[in-house]
Amino acid sequence: MSSDRKPLKMVTCPLCSARIFIPGDLQPLQRTPCSKCGGDVMMPMMLRQFELRSEIASGGMGTVYRAWDTTLGRELAVKLMRQEFARDEAAVEAFAREARACAQLNHTNIIHIYTFDEHEHHRYLAMELADAGSLDSRIEQLNRLPELDVLDIGVKVAAGLAAALRHGFLHLDIKPGNILFNAEGEPKLVDFGLARKADADTDAYAPIFGTPYYIAPERVRQEGETFLCDMYSLAGTLYHALTGHVPFEAPTVEDVVAAHLHTALRPPHEVVGDVSGPTSDALCRAMAKDPRQRFQSYDELIMALTAARSQVLIRQFAPHAAHPNPAGPAQAVRNWWRR
Repeated sequence: MSSDRKPLKMVTCPLCSARIFIPGDLQPLQRTPCSKCGGDVMMPMMLRQFELRSEIASGGMGTVYRAWDTTLGRELAVKLMRQEFARDEAAVEAFAREARACAQLNHTNIIHIYTFDEHEHHRYLAMELADAGSLDSRIEQLNRLPELDVLDIGVKVAAGLAAALRHGFLHLDIKPGNILFNAEGEPKLVDFGLARKADADTDAYAPIFGTPYYIAPERVRQEGETFLCDMYSLAGTLYHALTGHVPFEAPTVEDVVAAHLHTALRPPHEVVGDVSGPTSDALCRAMAKDPRQRFQSYDELIMALTAARSQVLIRQFAPHAAHPNPAGPAQAVRNWWRR
């Protein structure tokens, strides 16, 4: 007797974590509602040993999926390039550039690339999983982050940029959306698609890529690109996270870009009254319009942010200075540093 029963596939819903059955005749990456919570559930897709299980984020060049490495038995992320770009040489080169740049870098705060490959006309990057949201999403949720958190992110991302610079790379697109967090809350710098070698010649007539809200003035003036451009953009990103406002707000993109060139930066402590002076001063210096007035190395920036963090900790624990156990506040500070 023939059966009309359709094949089924068991998957895990990324929203409610329920194990459910979905129609087995769905195409790879095709979605259907979860029978438990109604959220989107995706038919897995195999790319060599990687099983793509659910979407994490989508951007202009491609989509990032949570995946399972069936060979090594671990979770990871796979960035799948959009098919419409597969024959675009410039797009493919940008995709490959991101892979090559990250593959040369081994730092805790830079996303690790495992492989860059093509399978059945699909180009993809397999990389470390960092799916606990972006700095951008945290700003959207909280409006502004605690000062200690911002300083911690700043120190770690600056250390990552310093490691990239030691290998001769500039990032050139530092922004909140390009700082992701893993399950342990560690910030990870991603998207080296615009990265280039620090000693590469700059075409004075080439188009400028990057995010206008955080772009360094010398890039707008096309005066050359150095690590100080990335420092400026990182400081602008931290400014946004600290105050809840981008450094320069204007009605049009052109006005925003002009403000980077001509408008004085309002110090963070004037935007938000409880921001400490050392933090405000450090960000203002890192965002000086003249690159010669910025910190002249990432070590200097890290030292300034670390000193500001120490001052914030001292201020936070000052009310406990009269504690009968004088080691109490000091021990609390030591515990925070060990996080």
